[in-house]
Amino acid sequence: MKVVLALGSNLGPRFQTLQGAVDTLFDAPGLEFVSASPVYETDPVGGPAGQKPYLNAIVVAETTLQPRTLLERAQSVETAFGRVRAERWGPRTLDVDLIVVGDVVCEEPELTLPHPRAHERAFVLVPWVKADPDGVLPGHGRVAELLEGVDKRGVRLREDLKLQRPDD
Repeated sequence: MKVVLALGSNLGPRFQTLQGAVDTLFDAPGLEFVSASPVYETDPVGGPAGQKPYLNAIVVAETTLQPRTLLERAQSVETAFGRVRAERWGPRTLDVDLIVVGDVVCEEPELTLPHPRAHERAFVLVPWVKADPDGVLPGHGRVAELLEGVDKRGVRLREDLKLQRPDD
């Protein structure tokens, strides 16, 4: 089934962290790389004032893993790159969010699928439509159409940064 992962970083060597996350996520079986979006620099949304800009990207993959296993893998990659969960929506070395896992709908305290705020976040939708132009957010519709309804200011393409396939 298709999985859409959102990556973000606003602390430390942001781009190296995103590339390292891609490499590490796909270093174990069960996840097959399909595509990655361009990298975008984005203004922080929510959280404490004074945060530095984020680098964000979307990775699309095929998986045989269950959503809970994917969440555990994402969280272990975050930990490996120094993620500390001190403050909601606070600065972070790495954020790996599960946006969509097939057509799974899940509302548990640790895991909500599809991601509950993806449909309103330009920093998710802008890169997602580049990685998967026909993408669909279950319960909300086509990503390209959702993108028309969000404010895209604060989302800037970084043409100088390009994520490499994990096997390159």
